[in-house]
Amino acid sequence: MADRVLIIDFGSQVTQLIARRVRENGVYCEIVPFNKAEEILTKFSPKAIILSGGPASVTAADTPRAPQGAFELGVPVLGICYGQQTMCAQLGGRVSTSDHHEFGRAEIEVLKDCRLFDGVWRPGERHTVWMSHGDRVDRLPPGFSVAAASPAAPYAVACDESRRFYSVMFHPEVVHTPDGGKLLKNFTHRIAGCHGDWSMAHFKTDAIAKIRAQVGNARVLCGLSGGVDSSVAVVMLHEAIGSQLVAVFVDHGLLRANEAQEVVELFRDRFNIPLVHADAGALFLERLRGVTDPEAKRKIIGATFIDVFEAEAKKAGGADFLAQGTLYPDVIESVSFAGGPSVTIKSHHNVGGLPARMKMKLVEPLRELFKDEVRALGRELGLPDRIVGRHPFPGPGLAIRIPGEIDQVRLDILRRADTIFIEEIRNAGLYDAIWQAFTVLLPVRTVGVMGDARTYDHVLALRAVTSVDGMTADFFHFDMEFLGRVATRIVNEVRGVNRVVYDVTSKPPGTIEWE
Repeated sequence: MADRVLIIDFGSQVTQLIARRVRENGVYCEIVPFNKAEEILTKFSPKAIILSGGPASVTAADTPRAPQGAFELGVPVLGICYGQQTMCAQLGGRVSTSDHHEFGRAEIEVLKDCRLFDGVWRPGERHTVWMSHGDRVDRLPPGFSVAAASPAAPYAVACDESRRFYSVMFHPEVVHTPDGGKLLKNFTHRIAGCHGDWSMAHFKTDAIAKIRAQVGNARVLCGLSGGVDSSVAVVMLHEAIGSQLVAVFVDHGLLRANEAQEVVELFRDRFNIPLVHADAGALFLERLRGVTDPEAKRKIIGATFIDVFEAEAKKAGGADFLAQGTLYPDVIESVSFAGGPSVTIKSHHNVGGLPARMKMKLVEPLRELFKDEVRALGRELGLPDRIVGRHPFPGPGLAIRIPGEIDQVRLDILRRADTIFIEEIRNAGLYDAIWQAFTVLLPVRTVGVMGDARTYDHVLALRAVTSVDGMTADFFHFDMEFLGRVATRIVNEVRGVNRVVYDVTSKPPGTIEWE
């Protein structure tokens, strides 16, 4: 078994980034909420433990704490921000609310050598880090010493090297701490002794064995959307159990141009996977007729998806298991601070829940992976780059790209414009530099002049964002020549559009999916 690190989550918006950085260094890790950590601590057998940041104050009553067993396992522990504070408070130090807060970039001074700094920082140097704290440690626990300080955090880095306990007031997991990834690697590799040998090839072998052990000889149904997650899940399942898998592709008629045909051809012809193609576009459009509220649209699409999926499952003879492309961010999101896991079919398929009447057990072969890891697994499984590298396109599809009422005319306009936008992005060699790009048919019309005639037609918005992790995003900085070329093509080639605008808003932190 590969070395494993356990991350105990106290509610930070960027806890997922800790896991990302650790896995990028070849070490497998999982995140568990603080209130569920004690029950899995010994069962997980971690080689090291990381305590995340969080919004609470250690100085208040009834705020989160780490299980005491985390400090008694004899493994290295790293506390980050709130993690540092609760570690110090629980081990005999003191935390207080400071008048001098630090939010954003800060400079710390390295005061002495520390194994966390090996090959990265030296005494006397100053380094930029990212802070986000109001409270601070003002007395260290017995055995700890200060290794670095900032103006508002006299114990910005403190450690007890004999017990291999380390704590930092800043966030090494975010890109705004330039050396943060190296510090985390020092903790996992030099201090905890992790080998860094976790890879997608290892994951694939282990995951296939787990699927076979869980499923046995039973039949498995899997909803296929054509997106990255469900595509990788279907191919993985087929490699594990072959003809026991029945993949159901619910074609809701809200996909991009030619995507339904591509899905059918790829999975039936190239991978020889038994595929049920349910062409339900007319049913979805009928149920969406006259609906303008975006959340109502999502619910209708989710409920209709389940109705169609359930009907096709019955036609196929039923199954004991339902497989879905749940990713690790979905798991983290559903296992909330105060709540527990929820059973839902992933939102890129629909936005409803799994009905109890279906009485199927879940198989989630990707639930331990992040998006970029799923892409790597897809390449390991032989999926083409056009599928593996596809931008996220959530299940409601074009329905949420049309504010207001949906009909076939608007869908056709949006589909043609979207095809031009993506085609030009690919022609310019920009597709892989963009996290997600799409068009939106705005619920407004403008007066314009085209040739010698006055027009009264739709306004179309272009949207493209960059992101490293899907947690935050910024608009992509196209040059004006590119935008002019796209706008000209759309206005000339798509009847019904006379104006094109580019959306330059950014995505705030703390959300997973950009819709």
